[in-house]
Amino acid sequence: MSTAVLLAAVLGGGVILFACRYFSRSSTQIIRYSAGMMRGKTVIVTGANSGIGKATVAELLKLQARVIMACRDQQRAEEAARELRQEAGSDQGEVVIKLLDLASLKSVNSFCEEVIKEEPRLDVLINNAGVYQCPYTKTEDGFEMQLGVNHLGHFLLTHLLLDLLKKSAPSRIVVVSSKLYKYGEINFDDLNSEQSYNKSFAYSRSKLANLLFTHELAKRLEETGVTVNALTPGIVRTNLGRHINIPLLAKPLFNLASWAFFKTPLEGAESSIYLACSPDAEGVSGKCFANCKEEELLPKAVDDSVARKLWDISEVMVGLTK
Repeated sequence: MSTAVLLAAVLGGGVILFACRYFSRSSTQIIRYSAGMMRGKTVIVTGANSGIGKATVAELLKLQARVIMACRDQQRAEEAARELRQEAGSDQGEVVIKLLDLASLKSVNSFCEEVIKEEPRLDVLINNAGVYQCPYTKTEDGFEMQLGVNHLGHFLLTHLLLDLLKKSAPSRIVVVSSKLYKYGEINFDDLNSEQSYNKSFAYSRSKLANLLFTHELAKRLEETGVTVNALTPGIVRTNLGRHINIPLLAKPLFNLASWAFFKTPLEGAESSIYLACSPDAEGVSGKCFANCKEEELLPKAVDDSVARKLWDISEVMVGLTK
């Protein structure tokens, strides 16, 4: 009797999960764009060899963009690029690989020098790469890893490419944040988490920093023809959570639940693609989007004084000012 009840529970749970995923997919409206609308445009996507980044590149190639995959692992980038080229076909856009390690200011500087030297224009910069809830480690330059990669690396990258973006205007900057910003606080007395470290709070802090950066940058870019917007992709089925320890016995259930409730990488990439190329996003700046719609942020994510102070401190940390 107990076996029959257990079997019924498993089957019933499976049916419910399948139904949840089915209706979730049916309610997700993948926006279609006209073929060729990104022809002649150059786009940089950081963290482009997997997850949301790879899905973003795949869709941009279909729109005939020239996409620069900014990745820190040459082999993984080449494997991803090969798959993307095969998927896109010969009549689609162009994909280029350039090495970028956001945990190294030297690498960021070298990447930008190469781009500025070789690329006559840059139409879209998508700051997508990130690390999630990793153990306490430091970047090459001594920054807490999540703050260093998710915020400071992209902060310097964007700053160094601004002149090229302005030259190519109208152009766009897209910043991938997370709804987990809600649990973050900008503690200027311990920004580098040297006094205490909680990997969850550190991630939320870095994502809050993304939104404050977007808020301040939008003000500084007024009247330049360059727009900047952020997005929160939701919970997406990627390898971003590789540092999360899930008990072995719980993994099958977790995998089933993630299939049922988490977004696919393509669904997670929809807002990135929308902000990169949709005519509806033209001229829009300083906003945050979820599911291709503007979302209201908590006051701490649009705090003028905190955003300005974080900007000034970030400039010092990455060596732009003393």
